[in-house]
Amino acid sequence: MYKILAINPGSTSTKLGLYQNEECIAQHVIRHSQQELEQFTSVMEQVEFRRKSVLTFLINQGIKLDQLSAIVVRGGLLRPVEGGVYRVDTAMMEDLSRCQYGCHASNLGAVMALPWAAKLGIPAFTVDPVTVDELVDTARLSGLKGIPRLSMSHALNMKAAARSAAVHLGKDYEAINLVIVHLGSGISVSAHRRGRMIDVNNANNEGPFSLERSGTLPALALIDLCFTGEYSRQDMIELVTAKGGLYSYLGTKDFKEVETRVEEGDDRAKLVVESMAYQVSKEVGAMAAVLDGEVDTVVLTGGMAYSQLLTALVRKKVSFIAPVMILAGEEELDALAKGAFRALRGEEEIKSYGVQASE
Repeated sequence: MYKILAINPGSTSTKLGLYQNEECIAQHVIRHSQQELEQFTSVMEQVEFRRKSVLTFLINQGIKLDQLSAIVVRGGLLRPVEGGVYRVDTAMMEDLSRCQYGCHASNLGAVMALPWAAKLGIPAFTVDPVTVDELVDTARLSGLKGIPRLSMSHALNMKAAARSAAVHLGKDYEAINLVIVHLGSGISVSAHRRGRMIDVNNANNEGPFSLERSGTLPALALIDLCFTGEYSRQDMIELVTAKGGLYSYLGTKDFKEVETRVEEGDDRAKLVVESMAYQVSKEVGAMAAVLDGEVDTVVLTGGMAYSQLLTALVRKKVSFIAPVMILAGEEELDALAKGAFRALRGEEEIKSYGVQASE
């Protein structure tokens, strides 16, 4: 019987889950106010502040650190790695604490967990970080030398959805081909061939537009916009990653509000939703081509997969490729805990970030 603590640090929250084997026995989301966060000049200065909030959660659950069997954290911005369960080690913690490959609140997880785990003599894990890279070589060329396509995606949720889909199909993940669509504030569409994610759009750079991201844009028009003098580099990054997509057309990032507008006869809202579904469907078709048309099922997951309007539009266009399965939601804490549980039971190889780095 294992007790597993799952930690998912976000920009303004820390999501926590306490698990007994695979069963969640407590979950909590700690919201961090802007005022609390403004006392820190960098994300990585928040480590002790966030650790205290985790300890408070455990105290409230009547759990002591020394009762834990393992700690599992959301993977931060690491170098490209294969999917799987990784033991948090010194090399990983150093890369994350130095923001070697980028700075994000998710970097905090491993830095928070490793000192605890070392003191207690228990493992700290991370599972399928955002930098999972299993791309085939032909997927890496963008069309312009010096600008490779990079694998950065909602890997944790998509890999978890892929494993769940395999269970539904009564097969092993390593024996099937899937197209997985993560429908969230960013949209990732990925091709999975026998347990490996061989292609995926980077939601910050390409693919369908989403709630706030522009996705692929006409290159020459984008270049022209950059040189109007109206925008700085940071302005442009914000424009395409936080103020693009559905928000740029409708002025909201609340998809439920958009659905209500569609129901009330707002033709503009209807067109934008249909266009987003259209782009998602095109990307599904592209990933089906990557898999040579051999697709066991198309899986729609993520927060927007709860929308019957959106999923119906996508299903209508892609069901000729393969049956469509809907696994709505982003169960990242569950995915982390299940990965740790598989590792503890010896059902999945525990990979070493530091060893791979030295190789």
